Order: sequence, then C-alpha cells, then structure tokens
Amino acid sequence: MSFLLLIALVVFIVGVGLKIKQYAQTPAPLKIPTTPAPVTQTGVVFRMAREVVLFESLFKSNKWIWVFGWMFHVSLLLAFFRHLRYVVSPDSFMWPLVSNVIVQSFGQYAGFAMVIGLLGLLARRFLVERIRYISSPSDYLMLVMLIVIGVSGLMMSFVSHIDIVQLKMFVMGLFGFDFQNLPESTALIVHLLLVVVLLLIFPFSKLLHAPGVFFSPTRNQVDNPREKRHLSAWAAEKYNDHVDK
Repeated sequence: MSFLLLIALVVFIVGVGLKIKQYAQTPAPLKIPTTPAPVTQTGVVFRMAREVVLFESLFKSNKWIWVFGWMFHVSLLLAFFRHLRYVVSPDSFMWPLVSNVIVQSFGQYAGFAMVIGLLGLLARRFLVERIRYISSPSDYLMLVMLIVIGVSGLMMSFVSHIDIVQLKMFVMGLFGFDFQNLPESTALIVHLLLVVVLLLIFPFSKLLHAPGVFFSPTRNQVDNPREKRHLSAWAAEKYNDHVDK
C-alpha cells in the first residue's frame, strides 16, 4: 500500500503539473470573455474568486444543481483540512490550524454533506435528459467512486473506528520512506485503494476542471476588445516582425 500511495502521488503531482503547463502555453487567439464581463483586471480577479468560491455561473444556470455541487465541494475542502492532521507534525506552525475544534468537528460531519452532494449530482446524471445524453460511463463511475470514498471514510469515523495514532505513523512514514504497518480495517483499505485510483486518473479525467477553470479564456479575460488589441504570444511575435519589416 505504501508504494501504491507514493506512485499515485507522484503521478498526480507530475500529471497535474504537466497539464497546468499545457494550459498555460495554449494560445488564446480570440477575445472571448462571457458577457457581462469585467472591463478591468481587478474585476477579472473578483469574477474568478466568485466563480471558484461561490460557483456563480452555475448558480445563475441551475439552482438545485448548484446546491449539490457547492455542498460537495465545500464539504470536500473541509474534509481535506481535517485530513491534514495525518500529514502535519504537532510541532508544525500549521498544527493549530488543522487540529482546532472547528476544523475537526465540521470536517468530521462534512462527510455526510459530501455524500449527499454526490448523490444529488449522480441523480442529475440519470434524471436530467440532456445531461444523461452526454454522460459517459466514466462520469457515473467517477461519482460512484467518490461516493464510496466518502462512505468508507464515514464508516471509519462513526462505525468501525481505527487506530488513529498508527494511521498517522503510517502516513508520516511515507514522506520519510520509513514505512509503517497500516491499521487493520477493511473500510480503510477500500478508502485508500480508491484514493490511489483517484490520484492515478485525476490528471487524465474531467476532474482537471479544478485547475483548468483558472485558464478558461471565457473567465480570465478582460472585456476590452475596443480599448486594447488582443494578441496571443505567438501572434504578437509575428505581428511585431511584420511591423518591423
């Protein structure tokens, strides 16, 4: 399990890093911000913040899908911060943040909200005809896998408790290549195996919308086509060469 987790983590970091590099280098030859769009760079920053934090465009599009989607993502964020206690040392400056009562309490029950949000998004795939038409088997499998990850995590928190100290020793040992024994728990094995699968497929799946949203020209462009001519880097070089001649 230790080697699987390390390999999956390397694939995840390298794969997402290469994708981000690809997104950053992909030219955007056209000025195509979705209107109404901000006319200043500061406005773009606030627009991106609202999109990332509040899912503004989804809220305007469909309220009930927004409820389940926002519920899932916020709960996932809380669960992520709660899980940091397994990788952060007690003498670290981050320990007060990840160990405080608010993060641990809300993070523990966030698993229920996360599963409810995922079930709502899965139901959307079945119940909304136009979404069902464009859904592929991988879309369903991805949601089912995330649901099982959430349910197995809840099982360990509220049904079959595991040795938290031993689990932390196992996780901390990964980063120091000092491999420790994993606590005996079927729910934990299922949880970690599915996390490994998630990390391995993340750089090649639709989950890349997480970093991809920051590189969307419909969201990150200033709406100033009349005030400033838009040229991508490669087009600007050719344009400058032509002007020089």
